Amino acid sequence: MAIEVRIPTILRTYTDGEKAVTGEGATLSELFADLETRHKGIEERIVEGGQLRRFVNVYLNDEDVRFIEGIATPLKDGDSVTILPAVAGGSK
Repeated sequence: MAIEVRIPTILRTYTDGEKAVTGEGATLSELFADLETRHKGIEERIVEGGQLRRFVNVYLNDEDVRFIEGIATPLKDGDSVTILPAVAGGSK
């Protein structure tokens, strides 16, 4: 089961600069654990305490996983996962 994972610039240090990598897993949690086996340190930048980190957005085929099943969201072969850091801040 191959799943494409698009990596934001800020996390590409974990993927040797790759913009996209592939992984496997029946759920997002399993996918992130699989990525960790090849890209040490990436999982802790995405997951904290068994949940997505507050300032990380994850999309499955362009749908925000927080509105599906979060880290337990099921995956299937050919899915596309996009990881995006949340944008915040600014002042007047």
